[in-house]
Amino acid sequence: MKQMIISLLNPLELAYIGDSVYELFVRQYNINKNIRKVNNLQKETVKYVNAYYQAKAIKYLIDNKYLTDIEIEIFKTSRNYKNKSRAKHADIITYKHATGFEALIGYLYLDKQYDRLNKLLNILMEECKC
Repeated sequence: MKQMIISLLNPLELAYIGDSVYELFVRQYNINKNIRKVNNLQKETVKYVNAYYQAKAIKYLIDNKYLTDIEIEIFKTSRNYKNKSRAKHADIITYKHATGFEALIGYLYLDKQYDRLNKLLNILMEECKC
């Protein structure tokens, strides 16, 4: 997708895409760990696909200087975007950070930065003990 088209999407649209991309990545990662029972796959997946983990994950990436200035800007813009919906299971700060994380994932995916996206997500799965 061309950069101009991506820039026309609002941060919540990027987060909407990023949420799906991230969950698919985590599910595939867990299958690759040879978890075979679907119930166990689901339990393992929800450890990573939730607002609390995502908020800690973005902090980990920022604190350890894994993100570029542009990636940090996408996160911050998305985190601060006005959103009328509320989190069901998280406080507002955690929810906003998770939204920023998902928007970054959506941005990288739509911009076809697949290597970068995989690198960041693998860092989280292998290094981050969030």
